[in-house]
Amino acid sequence: MPKSIAIFGGSFNPPGNHHTAIARRLAEMFDEVRVIPCGPRPDKPVTGSVPSVYRAALADIVFGGLPKVVVDLSDFEQETFTRSHELQTRFETQGEVWHVVGADLIAGGARGESQIQRTWARGVEFWQKANFAVLRRPGYEVDVRDLPPHAREVDLMAEGASTVIRERLRSGQSVVEMLHPHALAYIERYGLYRAPIPGNWARGTLEDAKFFLQADGANPKVRELSTALDSGHVPASEADFISVVGGDGAMLRSIREHWRARLPFFGINAGHLGFLLNAPEQVNARAFPPSDVIFRQLPMLFLEFEDENGGKHTAHGFNDAWLERATSQSAWLEITVNNVRRIPKLVSDGALVATAAGSTAYARSMGASPLLADTPAWLLVGSNVLEPAHWRSALLSPDTTVEIRSLDPQNRPVQAFVDGLSMGRVVALHARLSRAAAAELVFCASHDMAEKIAAIQFGA
Repeated sequence: MPKSIAIFGGSFNPPGNHHTAIARRLAEMFDEVRVIPCGPRPDKPVTGSVPSVYRAALADIVFGGLPKVVVDLSDFEQETFTRSHELQTRFETQGEVWHVVGADLIAGGARGESQIQRTWARGVEFWQKANFAVLRRPGYEVDVRDLPPHAREVDLMAEGASTVIRERLRSGQSVVEMLHPHALAYIERYGLYRAPIPGNWARGTLEDAKFFLQADGANPKVRELSTALDSGHVPASEADFISVVGGDGAMLRSIREHWRARLPFFGINAGHLGFLLNAPEQVNARAFPPSDVIFRQLPMLFLEFEDENGGKHTAHGFNDAWLERATSQSAWLEITVNNVRRIPKLVSDGALVATAAGSTAYARSMGASPLLADTPAWLLVGSNVLEPAHWRSALLSPDTTVEIRSLDPQNRPVQAFVDGLSMGRVVALHARLSRAAAAELVFCASHDMAEKIAAIQFGA
């Protein structure tokens, strides 16, 4: 028997408890449930009312921990709306595909007048050939004569609507009973559905919050700092935030492993500078978890690599990604920014892109000026540049796209790295700030990242 896959698409703007109930019921009926939040839709302008990176976080928060449920953020990342017939093509090689639709979409099907038949791309053909899992909707009775030829009814009536949730949030009414508590906390932190432009930082508290501890017990300093926390931590599945004890490298590893959990990361520095973490003296001065903190949602990189065989693969990075020479010879690279060839031939050891948060790491050692973590910009930096003689780095706007391509991959091969993790030999790197991936870092309110930046800028 092929695996049965339920495709549960929608705006999920925001996802409410009614969506959770539907996903759970679908997981009882099918082997896998693919939740696919849609990207921009011309017929639903409201889908763009909240930037996709926030909607992606909410989808992961609400659906990410459900058994047999997979959250697919590809529409957000590609800034598109994938039609149902395209989803059919994408997933039909993996199993038997079932498209989840509301009863309102099949009404009039017996007369060829359903919304699917009239308004969907390839709707008439799709109606005849595709499998449909039909959800009951309040106010709509399912007439069996209207069912598509290949249909199953989902015996669940889930009360709720994202429209109502948005209206209540906008008017300041309570939505406690309609939203996952972590989703509600996230919405309130960043003013979603209330402010015209959501914030990327907020002051708040971790008091009484449960935490998952990540610490390398083999490191004496880490062991010393984490000992006081040993009795208070819980498994990741029960946590409200992740406490990382170590250096910036430990924080990067934790982000790489857990960013899809959409839990805030609170770091305690046991390393050197620790730009991404809090100083031990700040943490130890008060009860843990701290009651006065600042949450910062920081963007991640979306990266696409082309390998020597013509294959492509993608990755996300928090700090940086770079290409560097794989042999003793200098790399010859072509730099294209927003489809404009800016540097026809960069002769160097390599080139790097870095987020503002990552600008204090490898980018700084290459000579770039570090940025505050919430600066709305990112960096393109050359490593040991020979030509052009005076070029070192460029500051990029958030919507910029960058391509770094090897001009001679056979004789001057390059290898790729993301946050220090090897991606092997490649011929090109395409990079931009992600539309779906971000990580929340939490700092004590007394933490002064600006002072750390000033110290390295002025040599203090």
